[in-house]
Amino acid sequence: VQLQASGGGLVQAGTSLRLSCAASGRTFSTYHMGWFRQAPGKEREFVASIRWSGGSTNYADSVKGRFTISRDNAKNMVYLQMNSLKPEDTAVYYCAARYSFRRSYVPENKDEYDHWGQGTLVTVSS
Repeated sequence: VQLQASGGGLVQAGTSLRLSCAASGRTFSTYHMGWFRQAPGKEREFVASIRWSGGSTNYADSVKGRFTISRDNAKNMVYLQMNSLKPEDTAVYYCAARYSFRRSYVPENKDEYDHWGQGTLVTVSS
């Protein structure tokens, strides 16, 4: 599966932004999906994940209650709705896919994801 992230930009703190990730291929619905981010000088970190079926989501504590991950398997899309943005959310955001084997386990470790998009930059000004 190939991934293309979009939707990043420069926004003010307290506002919202929605990131999109378009996936190629007919088997998108068999992949768990994740969003990760990497700030300058920092490691890439987990943001959110969603099970292949869309039935379960997980979030990093830093974004819980502000960000929402969702997917549309009919459109081969995954989204990250980001509300109440903070300057510390500034980073390059990446979508990632991991084949699910129809299992419920959805990893948060970036090393367990097989496919990555190119990243989209989100800059939040104070």
